[in-house]
Amino acid sequence: MSELPEDSSRVRGRIDRDGHLVAADGPLAALHRRAGGVPGGTLAVPQIATVARLARRLGIIVSRGVIAADGPEDVDLWIRAQPEGDAVDLAIVGWTRRPATPPFLAPNAEREHDFLRAGADWAWSTDKALRLGTIGPAAAAAIGSGAATIVGQPLTRLFTLVESEEGVLPILEALAQQAGFDDQIAELKVRPGVRLRLAAVPLIDGEGRFAGFRGVASALAESSPAAAETDGGAFGERLDAALRRPLDRIITNAESIRSQSEGPLRRDYAEYAADIASAGRHLLALVDDLVDLQSIERPDFVPMRETIDLADVARRAAGLLSVRAADRRVTIDRPAPAETLPATGEFRRALQILVNLVGNAVRYSPDGGMVWIRCERTAGSAAVIVADQGKGVAEADQARIFDKFERVDPTEPGGTGLGLYIARRLARAMGGDIAVDSAAGQGARFILTLPAAD
Repeated sequence: MSELPEDSSRVRGRIDRDGHLVAADGPLAALHRRAGGVPGGTLAVPQIATVARLARRLGIIVSRGVIAADGPEDVDLWIRAQPEGDAVDLAIVGWTRRPATPPFLAPNAEREHDFLRAGADWAWSTDKALRLGTIGPAAAAAIGSGAATIVGQPLTRLFTLVESEEGVLPILEALAQQAGFDDQIAELKVRPGVRLRLAAVPLIDGEGRFAGFRGVASALAESSPAAAETDGGAFGERLDAALRRPLDRIITNAESIRSQSEGPLRRDYAEYAADIASAGRHLLALVDDLVDLQSIERPDFVPMRETIDLADVARRAAGLLSVRAADRRVTIDRPAPAETLPATGEFRRALQILVNLVGNAVRYSPDGGMVWIRCERTAGSAAVIVADQGKGVAEADQARIFDKFERVDPTEPGGTGLGLYIARRLARAMGGDIAVDSAAGQGARFILTLPAAD
């Protein structure tokens, strides 16, 4: 006979004032043993022990659903803990088994953009000793060939941590409290001078123990004394300072709720939290675009002019959008690894443009569709063509979509209506342009051209 009860059965147990499991029916006793407990010892299932402690502290009956680790599986339980003097009586039902879930995820990769663009995010995770466990595609693209050697190394191999005004490192305070943080300033070691804000939530393993951090890095908007002296620069700084921190906190907290880091949650509540996080990311993207808009519309705005490889930039842009494309089952056909296309422009701004163009192509492609990225060289120009299988752009709309707050399809969710406007302004500031070749129902081809390099 199986030791697991039917869903309608109740498994009973009793915990004394010291937290010892002094009585237990077979299934609870077996679960306690498999978690490393001994007969009559401290209850070894932390999720059940937490409910019991809460009931004893409050002096009331507490009923709560939990998910406990049981070897290679998880088990859903509904616990009723009733204080009886110094002890707590347990009644447990449910015992529904399912595949084990990994530690909950904090801010996900949905907003993977160019990390060098103000406010863009990329993901990282560590174990409890702050050794890097994973880095997202954007981080890998930034690090380049050294990305594979970073995993398993201390977080400080990737970032130089900066003390706060109070002289503390927020990440270390969070580590001591096994809590989240959202205000650790750091510099990326492979690009000195590039400052980022790190935010993370704690990872909890299947036994309820701290397992590390899962977080994002958001590039801080670059500023200069000349920019700060202009009304536009001051407005952008005020807007960024006033909105970014609250939005970052909203997104982080909503993702933490969605991931059920404090315990099981009703499905509709988790879906509400996901909606809040999505709306927060949309607002944050709008803030990013508005701050960028203030920068590029300054009379003194001049992008750098350097020799760049547009084929390499295109491959990096495709890598940054790979997670989003995979979610949509969209394939990105990028330039071959050996392909080169020398051009003159600013690497960061060219990457920003192509992230926008490829991102739009992924967004408007049908599920299971294809996005093509092709490189061409003509007399004096280097061109990258981004083509998709979406609904296309009618000829009457092809000029409009490059205006402020205009979109290919205003009825579809997502986007701020500033991306293409900013992209074309940047391309023209670098001596190039962006054009569109499309017809309704036939997909779209966006062509970025920059001056060719010798």
